Amino acid sequence: MFTFTPLLGAQSASPASQSLLELDGGVKILVDVGWDEAFDAATLQALEQHVSTLSIVLLTHPTIDHLGAYAHCCKHIPLFAQIPVYATTPVVNLGRTLLADLYASSPLAASIIPTSTIASSPTSSASDSSPNLLLDPPTPDEIGSYFSLINPLKYSQPHQPIPSPFSPPLAGLTITAYGAGHTLGGTIWHIQHGLESIVYAADWNQGRENLFSGASWLSGGSEIIEPLRRPTALICSSKGVEKSSQLSRKKRDDTLISLIRETIAQGGKVLIPTDSSARVLELSFILNQTWRDNIDGPHADTYKNAHIYMASRSSTSSVRYLNSMLEWLDDAVRGEAEAAMTKGEAQGKGQGKAMNPLDWKYVKQIERQSQVERAMSRTRPCVMLASDSSMDWGFSRQALQTLAADPRNLVIMTEKVAKLDQMKSSVGRQLWDAFQDQPGHTSPQSGAKVVNGDGITLELREASTAGLNADETALYQTYMARQQQMHSTLQGDNTLADPTTAGITEEQQEEEEESSSEDEDEDVEHQGRALNLSAQLTQSSKRKVGLTDAELGVNVLLRAGKHVFDYDVRHKRGREKLFPFVAHRARTDDFGDLIKPEDYLRAEERDEIDGVDMRGDGAKHETAVGQKRKWDDAAFSAAANAKGRRNSKPQNKRQRQDKQQQQGRSKGHEPDDIDAAIARATGQKTGPGEKSGGGGANGTLAAQAESDSSSDADDDAESDYEPEDAVSEGPRKLVFTTRSLALKCRLAYVDFAGLHEKRDLQMIIPLIRPRKLILIAGGVGQETRGLAEECRRLLGGNGAAGGGASSSGSSGSEVFAPVVGEAVDASVDTNAWTLKLSRALVRRLVWQEVKGLGVVAITGRLGVEDVGVDQPAEETSSTSATSPDENAKKKLKLLLKSSGDEDTTDTAAPTSSSAKNLLAVQPPLSNTPAHAALPVLDLLTNTTSPTSSPSHHHHPTTPSVHVGDLRLAPLRALLAAGGHTCEFRGEGTLLVDGAVVVRKAAGGRIEVEADVRGLLPPGWATRDTAGIGGGGGEGNRGSFFAVRRAVYGGLAVVGGGLNLV
Repeated sequence: MFTFTPLLGAQSASPASQSLLELDGGVKILVDVGWDEAFDAATLQALEQHVSTLSIVLLTHPTIDHLGAYAHCCKHIPLFAQIPVYATTPVVNLGRTLLADLYASSPLAASIIPTSTIASSPTSSASDSSPNLLLDPPTPDEIGSYFSLINPLKYSQPHQPIPSPFSPPLAGLTITAYGAGHTLGGTIWHIQHGLESIVYAADWNQGRENLFSGASWLSGGSEIIEPLRRPTALICSSKGVEKSSQLSRKKRDDTLISLIRETIAQGGKVLIPTDSSARVLELSFILNQTWRDNIDGPHADTYKNAHIYMASRSSTSSVRYLNSMLEWLDDAVRGEAEAAMTKGEAQGKGQGKAMNPLDWKYVKQIERQSQVERAMSRTRPCVMLASDSSMDWGFSRQALQTLAADPRNLVIMTEKVAKLDQMKSSVGRQLWDAFQDQPGHTSPQSGAKVVNGDGITLELREASTAGLNADETALYQTYMARQQQMHSTLQGDNTLADPTTAGITEEQQEEEEESSSEDEDEDVEHQGRALNLSAQLTQSSKRKVGLTDAELGVNVLLRAGKHVFDYDVRHKRGREKLFPFVAHRARTDDFGDLIKPEDYLRAEERDEIDGVDMRGDGAKHETAVGQKRKWDDAAFSAAANAKGRRNSKPQNKRQRQDKQQQQGRSKGHEPDDIDAAIARATGQKTGPGEKSGGGGANGTLAAQAESDSSSDADDDAESDYEPEDAVSEGPRKLVFTTRSLALKCRLAYVDFAGLHEKRDLQMIIPLIRPRKLILIAGGVGQETRGLAEECRRLLGGNGAAGGGASSSGSSGSEVFAPVVGEAVDASVDTNAWTLKLSRALVRRLVWQEVKGLGVVAITGRLGVEDVGVDQPAEETSSTSATSPDENAKKKLKLLLKSSGDEDTTDTAAPTSSSAKNLLAVQPPLSNTPAHAALPVLDLLTNTTSPTSSPSHHHHPTTPSVHVGDLRLAPLRALLAAGGHTCEFRGEGTLLVDGAVVVRKAAGGRIEVEADVRGLLPPGWATRDTAGIGGGGGEGNRGSFFAVRRAVYGGLAVVGGGLNLV
């Protein structure tokens, strides 16, 4: 059984990719955790519903479309961090740098709390139903820890994954990663489970690029590699089918370089918005190679005066990871880099071929906003590779605002940006629409279309963060408390279901643990208030944050106020089928059990306990979550702020003084000696009226204007010094402001998406010949549906283009194009029968060991075993038609029909099996319902029927079959240990003793050839033939027979008889 459900990225405007694969035995595989530029947490609700049943997670590419939501899910979705994740090493490393850049650049990436969740809160109001409250974003350390949990894999190495703690056994599930191109470490996944063979190819590129290899579909020309051939299901992306024309790699690179050279020759700047970890590496490699090859050429002045910048928050880490993953690069780049490392840097300077292609001396990585400002404010031309392609976040947005007013500047788009919302579009989408709508002109040098942006106005939507007011703080605290209770419920931690501990958040528990280790120099008044605080956090004040019955699940039985005593466990799984058990975990420290402060309150400290004034008239008033309290209590309240609690702990006198001094330095005071020294080294002014990091900009520009011939002025004027960004404390909300930007620069487009196109699909799919084809990741237009119709013609063999490649067996291939949320049943079309083997037959079996599995060929007689279960007539008449006994009868009837026996009545005698059909059938089942029957396979007898003639008493046998996968490398080692000389001659060819050739074809077929020397067996060699071939005859005697014995020894010979040899 195989069911496929696209959770995101199927005939939708969103490019995000999330796919759910359900296999036999309850095995669920999630492929990709993608997100889009909206970063909407509501789009992850479908994924959250399946997290508790997932077995493993697979990642394909280090892009936002494929793993953008990974860190968010690990932090905010319970149990997700416990699921094993598998990806290639580049996907792990570059994905880490991608998300580090994302969360450091975009406040929207933290994701807004869904409005539906806030609206269900008892403290929400209708007047402020969408306050844009932000979730707590993952820190860089948390992002690193999440990616360290991913299991790295290599290409072409089968791996049996480990399931999640709450997953059923995987039953021999095997995953294998193959190269997909498009990005470094991009993966085509091959998933094998039982009879299912699934190939998942989301985004791939058949063409070979400068830095990345192409997809690993083909082997040795036009043949698909054996593991990916004829799968039961192929899941393929339909991206790229809308491309009308596709340039070759050389033409594409030349067009890009021509546009850049034309712009920088006129004194303009070039902005190329791209990602920060995937396609930017290919662009940087091309530009660095171009600058290296032309820095001493006829246009040397043009290239010397223009700098290349790679601008992102994690550009240095991306380049460092790239240099550590040589084995994942293209073969030519890897060979050139290894040769340069072997010869050494000194020798490499004198020879061009020895230069390391990964030594990007002409591409400078910048990671700070001040560096981008200085680079864009210079009068000299430059090329800026900035993230992100959507221009809604990252340095590309800042660079666009700087160069938009100069008509000499150029913005080169490298991929099409999706339009997620009809009401508002990203900056990248607005530029794409303007480029498509304007006629433009053709560049004389590059031949590409260039659009003049004069008259185009962009709508910029700025996102900034702000603090929360009292009402918004209450909503945030309510949401966080509800989420904590839901996490505890889903994770099986029923301690929060205990009425005495309900509602305690993780931060409160951490602060209680840390309170025991704090300094004891605080006064008695603060200690008393801390005790008072603990007394206030009791059950009555926490019950304001409640969960619905559906969210509580089986834990609803523990809530006394619910008055629920029955819970339906039918169709439930896991802990939902068991009565909840409250595990009272005793909290201890190094000195024993922790003391509850509320048990030791003095009478005068019991002012307000459970909202009751003990010294007043006894009127009870409840303190709701977020309600204002006394000033002294709020200063040390652990519930005042769920996010900023860690950073606002009670401080002693020394800590408060240090904090005041630090705040005084950050308010524009006079710089200290260190600042003055840095300013003198960088040539910046340090006056009190100037902002940090920007005082020397005008002076630098003036110096460049005076001495325009010095190429080192830019490097000397730059400094990495920049004041640290202020860390925002407490929960935040998102505030949007809109403004307009007049555009005067030029626009161009060169396709550097690195995706397959329509003709690639037309060539590859008929060669793969999948039984089921599922198209995903397409747009909302007619492209995907049109491609589905064309694939049906290709796989149907009806004479369409490419239809001749499909065999008759592929005429029944089905093509699906599901939408988001639509489940597709793509199970393999096979008939599996369950038979019982007789004891006599089992004793005669001789098993052959093949890779840990036992294989045997059986020739037997199919009969019927009467289990002898008598049933009353009333019971028999009421038995369901689909009972096991009836199923057994139906299966036996089908077997009888397939063997050609038309007469299946009670009086029909069994007939002998033919040579083609090896089953001899006993008398069929009786129609009497009082007895149940079971199909049994037994030994063949001398006579298959009483009327059979003696001439038909032979037992047909099946031909012997060699089972196993023989590899040439182990065969070479085995023959070398036996004294033979072995060497490889080309791909898949082994030469033994200079006389015997062993070849392994693409389909796994082994061919052994030998000349006359290798055919001479031992004992036949004579004195005349011993010296044939230059005296090597003595060592070549019987080489062919030795190789044949070694080949047969590495395979299991499974014959048609029962006694196998």
